[in-house]
Amino acid sequence: MLVFLTVIGASVDFLVLNRAEEAVFQDSLRVAAGWLQSLPSGPAEQPVPETRIDLLQLVDSHGQVVTASAAAAGRAPLTTLRPPADDPEQHRTECTADGCVMVTALRVPSLVTEQLWRGEPHFIYVGMKEPPILATWRLEYLTGAGVVLGTALVAWGNWWLAGRSLRQVAAIRERLSEITVSDLSLRVPTPPGHSEYARLAGTVNETLAQLEEAVKQQRRFASTASHELRTPLAGLRTRLEEAVLYPGDVDPRETIDEALPITERLETIVDDLLVLARLRSGGPTAREPIDLAALVKEEAASRTVPGGVPIHVDATPGVTLQGNRIQLIRVLDNLLANARRHTRSRIDVTAGRVGDQAVVTVTDDGDGIAPQDRERVFERFVRLEDSRRREPGGSGLGLAISRDIAHAHDGTLVIEDSPRGARFVLRLPAANTPPEGSTVGKRPDPPAEPRSQTPAEHGVTSDSTGKNR
Repeated sequence: MLVFLTVIGASVDFLVLNRAEEAVFQDSLRVAAGWLQSLPSGPAEQPVPETRIDLLQLVDSHGQVVTASAAAAGRAPLTTLRPPADDPEQHRTECTADGCVMVTALRVPSLVTEQLWRGEPHFIYVGMKEPPILATWRLEYLTGAGVVLGTALVAWGNWWLAGRSLRQVAAIRERLSEITVSDLSLRVPTPPGHSEYARLAGTVNETLAQLEEAVKQQRRFASTASHELRTPLAGLRTRLEEAVLYPGDVDPRETIDEALPITERLETIVDDLLVLARLRSGGPTAREPIDLAALVKEEAASRTVPGGVPIHVDATPGVTLQGNRIQLIRVLDNLLANARRHTRSRIDVTAGRVGDQAVVTVTDDGDGIAPQDRERVFERFVRLEDSRRREPGGSGLGLAISRDIAHAHDGTLVIEDSPRGARFVLRLPAANTPPEGSTVGKRPDPPAEPRSQTPAEHGVTSDSTGKNR
């Protein structure tokens, strides 16, 4: 900054001095030209200056002063300049012990010299004492003082701005040090305005709000999961303790028959929790081209049983998408199982393409879901009262898993209005071109022992419950 101000000051100093010097020489030249015009009318008379240019002399070729103004009378020629005919105007600053004089030398044209002096060259010298701005170092001192003062002001301004900025950063850092996992409600102070620090504080507060909400969700999930696991464990322990305490009164076979459904529910809950953890971790999953129509038809056929609720499928062929087959099968199984529990007479499934999206709808003709509950059913361990009465053993994770799978595929799963029952709509990004071959969309062969598999072994396991409603 000091170098910059010095350069600016030097440039200003140069321009001012140059303009002042040029102004003096221009005035001198104008006065000399005016005197020159009066010469042909008669003998050279003593000039009477009307401006600050008070030194005027007419000098012959021998250096003799022919006539001069009052201020220049009795003085030696102001300069020794003898401008040639091809350069009749010259400027110079002449310095003596008495000071410096800025002089303009003008050669009298030959026509005038022929008329007045038989061709002898004559010269007009016009000048004035060097003005104080040029004769002294006053301007340089002022410029230097301005540079020093400007540098000091800039330094003070930088110090003040840096201190203000650092105080804002210190306030943010101090507040962040007070925030702990036990209390995420605190927020950092936001400076006024739209500075970078204000935007930083706003971003930090948004992140803290998201973190607080995530921690709250995790705590609610942990509490609910503990409760959901505690209930079947308590029932299992009660039956086992009865068998131990009253061996003569308890039939072992009956105890085992009662314990198996409880362990199955525990296994279902644990498997679903592992699936949720895997989906929430955001790890990569293998994807492949999938024929949506073939996949929907095969899953609907696998869910259809003789004498059961019919499933009507209307699937548009040629709709493909990139996805994880096992995960998408799980979504369809969850939606179909959910619809079967609540429908009265039929289930309608459609699959097609709308714009750049592959869309699947599953509609039942049951009682439907109230608008205020349409988002709640996608929360973990949320089961509406009607669902609890119909199937109290559900895990309450099926629809939550289905929505997470949809999000993992950059899609959505929502409940939309329907003239009858509930209508679930799955939207996924459609592929640009259909897959090659006819095997796309086929259900993989089931494992030999499905209950022994975990999500880590099979990607994401198929859910046979989908129990949320």
